[in-house]
This record gives sequence, C-alpha cells and structure tokens, in this order.
Amino acid sequence: MNYSHNLIIAAVLAFGLSCSTPPKQEATTKTYSNPINVEFGDPYILDNGDGTYYMYGTGGGAKDGFATYSSTDLVDWKFEGQVYHGNTDSSWNEKWFWAPEVYKRSDKYYIFFSAQWKENPTNEEENFMIGVAVADSPTGPFVDMYDRPVFNPGYPIIDANVFVDDDGKNYLYYSRACYKHPVESEVADWAREKGWYEEIEESWVYGVELKPDFSGVIGEPVLLLRPPVKMDDQQAEWESRSVTAREINRRWTEGSFTFKKNGIYYIMYSANYYAGKNYAVGYATGEGPLGPFQKAANNPVLQKNVEQGGDVTGTGHNMVLFSPDSSKMYCVYHGRTTASGDNRVLFIDELRIEEDGQLVVDGPSTTPKPYPVLR
Repeated sequence: MNYSHNLIIAAVLAFGLSCSTPPKQEATTKTYSNPINVEFGDPYILDNGDGTYYMYGTGGGAKDGFATYSSTDLVDWKFEGQVYHGNTDSSWNEKWFWAPEVYKRSDKYYIFFSAQWKENPTNEEENFMIGVAVADSPTGPFVDMYDRPVFNPGYPIIDANVFVDDDGKNYLYYSRACYKHPVESEVADWAREKGWYEEIEESWVYGVELKPDFSGVIGEPVLLLRPPVKMDDQQAEWESRSVTAREINRRWTEGSFTFKKNGIYYIMYSANYYAGKNYAVGYATGEGPLGPFQKAANNPVLQKNVEQGGDVTGTGHNMVLFSPDSSKMYCVYHGRTTASGDNRVLFIDELRIEEDGQLVVDGPSTTPKPYPVLR
C-alpha cells in the first residue's frame, strides 16, 4: 500500500468519525439575577400584547408624575421618559405621586394612581386620593380624564388596583390610609402597656365596583382585609412587625393585587412599614371579587431573607404578570439590598399555584435563574 493510498484511507476515516460524533453543544439558556437594574417602587408591568412590556412605578426618574420603561424580555429595560405630569394648574393633584397601574382597553391606555388632592379645606397632612388619566400610547402623554379623583370615600386612599371579572364588571381595590385611623386591638393594648405608643393607626383594603367609564363607583365599598385584632391570630406576628420592632405606631394593609385562577379569587397585599425592612407580602382567597376573603396559612409568601444569610429586605407592593399563554406567573415587586441602600429596586420571581390552591413565590432570589418565559 503506497503512501498516498494511506492518506486517502485516513481522510475517509476522519470524515466518518466527524460525521458520527455530534459537535459539543453550547448552553443557550440565558440567565438573570435580581435585583434588575431599575430603581422603582410599587412596580407594575403592562403586557402590551405585541411582545413589548411597559413598566410603571413610583419614582424611576419622574418628577411630579410617572415615567415608564420598556422591555421585550422583562430583564433589560429602556427608559422611555415621563408619561404623566401632575402638579399643574389644571390638575387635581399637587404632590406625592404613587403606585401607578396602567390598563389597556381597546385602543386606549388608562393609568390609575395615588396623589395628594389639592382640595383640602381642613389642611390635612395626608389627603391622598386616586385618579385616572388616559393616553393613546403606553408611553403617553397621559391626560387626566376628570378634574377630580375617581371618588371620595371620606378618608384618604392609596394604591389603586383594577380587576375585570369574567362578566365584564370592573372592580377597584384600594387601601384606606393609616392617617387619623387609630384602631383598638390586642396589639395596640400591648404597645400601650409597654409605654411605646398611645395608639396604633391602621390601613385597611377595600373593594368596590367601578363604573365602566371610570367616572366613579357603584354601590358602597366593602372592607376586605385588615390587620388582626387578636394576638393569637396566626397572621398577627408577621403583620405587626412594624409595631413589635418599634419602627412606628402603624400597621399597614396595602398594595393589593387581585387575580382569578382556577375559579378562585386571590388578593395579595403588603403589610408593615413600607420604608422598613419588615415590609412583606401575604394573600387571601375568596369565592367572589368582593370576598369574603380568608387569609392564607402560609403567609407571608414574600419577606426579607437576611436571617437566612441573604441581603434582601423591604419586599412588597407586588403585582402578578401572566405569560401570554398563562402557563407561567411572575411576582413583580420592589425590595432593598445592601447595595441599593434606601433605594427600592425591581425583583421578578416566579409565582405558582399548587394543586391545593396554595400560592407560592420563589423569592426573594438573587441567584441566577432562567429568563422569564414569554412565548
């Protein structure tokens, strides 16, 4: 066998070997880690239905109003500028612009938000109300629909959330602010006996049917959630930490978000001082949009992780984002880390409903995980 013949045989063998052995595959799964690089409080994400998502929140670069960011993957966000400007001569509001949520209806976009109402004859320090503005685009400009709040229940309110039921009816959920709302409870008695606080103010979550044109409400608001009255209530420990940690003489029930899954109505809510480390999230379930709701035994479902060696605190004011095919659910919320300090930053963690109906959030996480499933 000559030398050239040997080369031909070697070449054939090498070709066959290369064809029979598949090349090594590179890992293609992209990962991200919380917190996501957006400094937002009270985040809310709108699925625009065209592959683009828009996020709104408190702060985020806005002055006397709200800004938005856009993304196609929920991880990398582009600043789109300020979309609503308040504190103008024609606006009903003047300061403290909080907790915007944007809803798409046909070809219009509606932003519900909290702000201080100019109409304040008794000069109340907290005169918060809820308003609504409309735009032709998710990037605005949003213009107030009315020269007044959506409605005035007679006490300050914040944290609007709108839910549309299967029958097409709209429901508005909000939190009655703690301001001038002292409530008697065993926790209040305990704090008074210790000489810490003379009274404990509370915020409560209400729900009410909303008119189709968002001009007002139908019927009277229904009390849905409030802090526990009894010390032996299984929710009392985690919902009273602002008081027991001696942070402040208030107990909050706020930042609610309502959705329906498998025929059950879920209402998520935040408790404790929004600017403190004990801010945490729980939920309750009911058979109708206005309850009655029963708080869950596995509350809180989202809270600080510093006791477990993490560096996340102040987790709260969440919303739930469904993937387009509803196969995945994501809990979108703000928190604080050692690096972010007092600034609130964005977290997105998967949320799931177990077979028994129990709601679980896989967070707060700061380790790498696959990008959200959006297709």
